[in-house]
Amino acid sequence: MSNPVTAIIVGAGHRAFIYADLALRRPDLLKIVGVADPDKIRQKKAAERYGFSQDFCFDSAEELAKKPKFADAVINGTMDEQHVKTAVPLLEAGYDMLLEKPFAVNLEEMNELVNCVKKNNRKVMICHVLRYTPFYYAIKERVANGEIGDIINIQTTENVSYHHLSTSYVRGKWANSDRCHTSMLLAKCCHDIDIMMWLMSDTKPVLISSFGSKYQFRRENAPENAGEKCLVDCPLVDTCNFSAKRLYIDQPERWAFYIWDRLEGIENPTDEDRINLLKGDSPYGKCIYKCDNNVVDHQSVMIEFENGATGTHNMVGGSASSLRHIHIVGTLGEIYGDFEESVFYVKKIHPTPTDECTVEKVDLNVKGDMVGAYGSHGGGDEKLSEDFVSFIRNEKPSLACTSIFDSVAGHKTVYLADKSREEGGAPQKYE
Repeated sequence: MSNPVTAIIVGAGHRAFIYADLALRRPDLLKIVGVADPDKIRQKKAAERYGFSQDFCFDSAEELAKKPKFADAVINGTMDEQHVKTAVPLLEAGYDMLLEKPFAVNLEEMNELVNCVKKNNRKVMICHVLRYTPFYYAIKERVANGEIGDIINIQTTENVSYHHLSTSYVRGKWANSDRCHTSMLLAKCCHDIDIMMWLMSDTKPVLISSFGSKYQFRRENAPENAGEKCLVDCPLVDTCNFSAKRLYIDQPERWAFYIWDRLEGIENPTDEDRINLLKGDSPYGKCIYKCDNNVVDHQSVMIEFENGATGTHNMVGGSASSLRHIHIVGTLGEIYGDFEESVFYVKKIHPTPTDECTVEKVDLNVKGDMVGAYGSHGGGDEKLSEDFVSFIRNEKPSLACTSIFDSVAGHKTVYLADKSREEGGAPQKYE
């Protein structure tokens, strides 16, 4: 048996730990041997979790890159705007990399990183985890086998739940593009656009148009008498659907890795600790209508492909629950499905005296964002980590494996869609 791939975590946050935890389940495949993160608490947490000494803890990617290379690869889970500046010195130092999406926040950064990968002949795999879910993987297999013929049109939809939207895109890390340097489409839906590019891999986009805006959470839409901070001066704290009390105190575990990050140094934080945090300067304690968010909460994207096929993606934030739907229409049939239920249907044209088509129901028995035997993201996280090991070992990659070069079309499509939106829907040429 081959020795495990050795890796260093850069950016010791929630997503990096999810991928790195393969080392705990399958030590024959992966071994974590170091960490780079400016947060000493997270350094200590990583060292204890994966069993390495403080000698292998670093404050930054730059500091790590100056040390002699001591691992095969890096798991880069830094924030979106840090991906390129942390990746480049480590690629130049000889490390291969698992890099969280989006791998770059604009076209210039994308070109810089792709050129760096080519120049240094490194392997970089992007965390397009939805490709690895049983749901999308099975659909890709059906399409690749030609079961519905040539694709004419793909329609994808993502509804972002009200609690996810408010936590991440109104109050949280991705609420303001001036700080996070990403649009909502890039941060949230580059998965969905990537799925479309993956299914349409035999052709490429040629024209993109998009519309969207910030519709709901604006100061002028705040209820009468709403305060500035939910737990400080708002009489609606017990009735507003978006009050910090109802979303975070009544549901303290749901978004714990975002909301309570400042309490990581406390072993067992209490409700009092959480309430005091939200009463202070935490952005999660602000009235949701009075934040400094500037990203859109709904957006529609239209794509024309070189072979004449078309695609649409609709992102709608603030829905009652999370939802992803897909509908693919081909020359021989169609596939439509619900990611959250992990069920899809294959319809094939079948003209007979009694039928117009055949219908096959495929139930994969994995709920969309479950956590358990399959990991999270509908079963994709663990499978992605395992495939990364195969990628580094030069073993045969899976159908889902996404090198940085496979991810370029999806990223570029998002950049052009956002440019179109900013220009009132003006079509953008993909060149």
